[in-house]
Amino acid sequence: MLETIRNVWKIADLRKKILFTLTMFLVFRVGAYITVPGLDPEAVQELFGSGLFGFVDLISGGALANLSIFALSIGPYITSSIIINLLMVVIPSWENLAKEGEEGRRKIEKYTRYGTVILGFAQGFATAWGLRNTGAVLNTSFGGLLLIALSFTAGTAVLMWIGDLITQKGIGNGISLIIFANIVSRVPTAAISLYVAIRTGALNVFALIALAILGLVVVAGVVVVQEGQRRIPVQYAKRIVGRKMYGGQSTHIPLRVNQAGVIPVIFASSVLMLPQMLTQFVNKPWAQNIAKWFAFGSPLHIVLYIAFIILFAYFYTFMQFNPRDISDNLKKSGGFIPGLRPGKPTTDYLYKVVNRLTLVGALFLIAIVLLPLLLSSIFKYNIGLGGNALLIVVGVALETMKEIEAQMAIRHYGGFMR
Repeated sequence: MLETIRNVWKIADLRKKILFTLTMFLVFRVGAYITVPGLDPEAVQELFGSGLFGFVDLISGGALANLSIFALSIGPYITSSIIINLLMVVIPSWENLAKEGEEGRRKIEKYTRYGTVILGFAQGFATAWGLRNTGAVLNTSFGGLLLIALSFTAGTAVLMWIGDLITQKGIGNGISLIIFANIVSRVPTAAISLYVAIRTGALNVFALIALAILGLVVVAGVVVVQEGQRRIPVQYAKRIVGRKMYGGQSTHIPLRVNQAGVIPVIFASSVLMLPQMLTQFVNKPWAQNIAKWFAFGSPLHIVLYIAFIILFAYFYTFMQFNPRDISDNLKKSGGFIPGLRPGKPTTDYLYKVVNRLTLVGALFLIAIVLLPLLLSSIFKYNIGLGGNALLIVVGVALETMKEIEAQMAIRHYGGFMR
């Protein structure tokens, strides 16, 4: 491992990309402590300390609790991406854009950015409006609320720009790395909480050892499932063009067990957080009852969480992988799955395989997300980093390592994943 790190540092281009990425990390981590003008952060510490916005605050790296300019993090960008993907299914012209290659991808990305700014302003103004009665807003006039909303929107736009810079000039996917860095930045706080819990007797050493072992097992399980594939064999028929013979080779279609990644968990969390966010600032008995029904860990919340994860896992998987298109492309190129006729039998077979894999992937996501709740009830201790954060961290780390691996392979260096 040390030799591999030294080899990475020897490559000038790779070294520059890593240093640039780390510099961008420093920039947005400093921004997480720049308070939005017109707000008093101390007045809402109790509100955000309740754990209601725990996941949002986690992916913002504590910026939400600090009410900084990056408080919304890249949440609006994620929401905009999901909405654009949904619209691509129902708008044929947008669906055709996705098939136009690089040019179409740029247009879709442009629409996503416009949607991010709109959603960021709407969410920022809604946040300012909701906080006006908490004493956190120093100027409750429309102009004061507009200033807060524009500051939140500007922070989201800057983060989106930083993410693009990391993707272009750094290493890995910029947006994913921003979430990764924000989650990792909360690790020292979680470690200090563990230390305090041990010192005060709230958590004994044996429980800590058990949590550490379970954590390692879960990380190993996440890696196995995230990298797990079902390979569908494909055979190409031989054909003669002129005096040359083409085709005849064997290959495979790699189907990942969890093709949707962590998107179903993020979207399910966002949807279930909406009722609590809407009722948090309504001081009425019915609003408080709704907040209790949808409270994190309540029976209704767990049931809906499971249902939404399965629903979004299937939706996002089939949005990325269309068995009918794959079957048609195989037929046009002279390929076939051994034992199956081209056309409808191949499509039905791919549907069946993807359905089973998606169910396994969704059940895996549910197990990882609900495991911290189970452990918290067993050890009587609130685990700071949830399963959704673990999925994001491990997934982004694997993708970044693969990119570094590819860069090193070009220069004939051994990588991390030998």
